[in-house]
Amino acid sequence: MPQILHPSESRTFTDERGIAMRQITTHPSLHHHPFFFVDAWDTDMQHMVLISHRTGAPQIFIEPKAGHDLVQLTQEPALAEWSVIPSRDGRWIYFVSGQDGKRVSPQDGRVETLVHFESNEMREAGMVGAAMGTTALSHCGRWWAVPVKSGAISRFWLIDTERQTAEVFLEAPTIGHPQFCPDDNDLILFAGPMTDRVWVTDRAGNSRRIFERRHQMQWITHEVWRPGHRSVLFVDWPNGMGEIDIATGYVRGVTDFPVWHGAPDPSGSRLVCDTNFPDLGLHLLALDQDVPPRPLHRPEASSEGAHWAHPFPYNAGPVKVIAPQHTHPHPRFSPDGKRIVFTSDRSGCAQVYEFEIPEPV
Repeated sequence: MPQILHPSESRTFTDERGIAMRQITTHPSLHHHPFFFVDAWDTDMQHMVLISHRTGAPQIFIEPKAGHDLVQLTQEPALAEWSVIPSRDGRWIYFVSGQDGKRVSPQDGRVETLVHFESNEMREAGMVGAAMGTTALSHCGRWWAVPVKSGAISRFWLIDTERQTAEVFLEAPTIGHPQFCPDDNDLILFAGPMTDRVWVTDRAGNSRRIFERRHQMQWITHEVWRPGHRSVLFVDWPNGMGEIDIATGYVRGVTDFPVWHGAPDPSGSRLVCDTNFPDLGLHLLALDQDVPPRPLHRPEASSEGAHWAHPFPYNAGPVKVIAPQHTHPHPRFSPDGKRIVFTSDRSGCAQVYEFEIPEPV
């Protein structure tokens, strides 16, 4: 589709700690950046990717440079908003729409359909985990992995973005939150059922569990790769974070700070996180230094999800929860490690914000 320009909505303000904040969207509709383990920029930061509901349905937008006009790239009737993932080279943004896997060019708005999924379900019921429809793109940009719900199982599709071929390479009861290892284009992290979460697979479908809960009430969630380490960071809610060495299976404690969604920087040395119950704001953590977490900013997001305030609720199977993801900050580093992007609905509508990480005082 032809690109549609929307006037810049960029505005700046100073928060209570004196940090210069930039609000990127102000339209009275729902906005958010991609998920907490998905980059909002390409590697060279040519543009920021965001999702806007201003047209009445979620669509992909970019901001080419800070303060520039917002560019609408899609006009899809059934875009799965949490499936959006940009390529590191800035050439494509991948997404699922209805039963199709597609990509759009940020340069000219050209949309290509790469695969049609033969499933009327596509995602599990609900609004968390596998129901969100997140997808994974290898760092080289060639491989796009998409879980698709089909009856009692989930099928893991692998799309070769160069040859434009697609095949199912793994079937499992649940496949959620897939993520390619940043240091290995043949290794994918994914979440199984809530009681058996942490798995990896190669592109041939050789999957294995890399962590098993210590007891029935242990709540393992929000796994993410640690760049440069071939290890997986995970939240042991609400007790802190651990780290799994995928080669040896060794698990170490990282912090007892109550991380909710935590994302490491590209070097793997720092982690930014949001918090909840209580909401302590965004914090910066050093992953290999014994120093206190550093408070950054209070997003004042509503962070909906009352179940997070209670013990692990999933032992008897799936439960219905109210946890709209656009109400969660989901902080994420920029590829240069200098900025943080997050979402907040403090104004009444979810909007996208960013700020430059200040030097320690």
